[in-house]
Amino acid sequence: MSTPPLNDEQIEALLSEPTPGAIATVQALEGDFMVLGVGGKMGTTTALMLRRALDAAGKRDNKVYGVSRFSRPEAAEALRRGGVEPISCDLADAAQVARLPRVANVEYLAGQKFGTDSAPGETWIQNTIVPSLVAEHFKASRIVVFSTGCVYPFVSVDGPGANETTPVAFLGEYASTCVGRERVFGHFAQKHGTRQLMYRLNYAVELRYGVLVDVGTAVLRGTPVDITMGAFNLIWQGDACARAIQCLEHTANPPKILNVTGAEKISIRLVAEKFSAIFGKAPVLKGTPAKEAWLADASDSIRLFGPPTKTLDELIALVAQHVSAGGRLLGKPTHFEARDGKF
Repeated sequence: MSTPPLNDEQIEALLSEPTPGAIATVQALEGDFMVLGVGGKMGTTTALMLRRALDAAGKRDNKVYGVSRFSRPEAAEALRRGGVEPISCDLADAAQVARLPRVANVEYLAGQKFGTDSAPGETWIQNTIVPSLVAEHFKASRIVVFSTGCVYPFVSVDGPGANETTPVAFLGEYASTCVGRERVFGHFAQKHGTRQLMYRLNYAVELRYGVLVDVGTAVLRGTPVDITMGAFNLIWQGDACARAIQCLEHTANPPKILNVTGAEKISIRLVAEKFSAIFGKAPVLKGTPAKEAWLADASDSIRLFGPPTKTLDELIALVAQHVSAGGRLLGKPTHFEARDGKF
């Protein structure tokens, strides 16, 4: 009898288990916490992990707020059950932002990626105007600003990857708005002395979403896997959220820049072959691996926080079990194969 897939509640419990590092950070920090963009795929995990870490640290009186428009009321209720206080707010509305409680510790996960090509104006609003409202309102807070490795140019697959000193690029509309987000937050950091950290993340993965889900489902269904991008980085979403929490202790002025992902450069072909071995199905591959890709050198964050807790093989096994058992997926392809910056 096959093992049934985990449901959403079980997956969130797995993702949001706090690491010792996350617990130590909330133990060291004073004040309450807020996750802006809590309705996104990583926002919920970050908020629930913060709450669990505070409880584990014996700091049950410290609040965790989760801010979103909450188009689905059940999402707010799920957070409330997990001990997070939901606040409904359109972050593009200055009057609504002004009513948010000012807290000491802010995780900024709001933003727009998918749909950029069809609605670039909305992406610019979400990724540059909203940061200006948030940065002004929370000028006295520590802020971890979620960004992306897409702000870098493509680099050689034979090298270590782009590091924090690599000049940014503007490869497409989305990447340009992400550079804009960093620039806007940086402007207000300079203006007000705000302590910030630019959290440049490359490919967080979980059981319902991510590059591994994209490749694994394609192999299982016998649909083509585009290997043109050639190589990528990834990190377990639980590790990525724990590192985001730990980054609150490393905010600085001027803002610190930090790449967050795993240590490995991973071949798309290799991942397809690993899923093939598990499923007993030959992968359908298309394209020729390029000599350059979006790759990041995360050695600085690994030095600060240690290696991720889950290996590539462990992650592939988890995803393979979930997709083969018919587990629920988020239905949002990462478009990892896109080389023109269009999402």
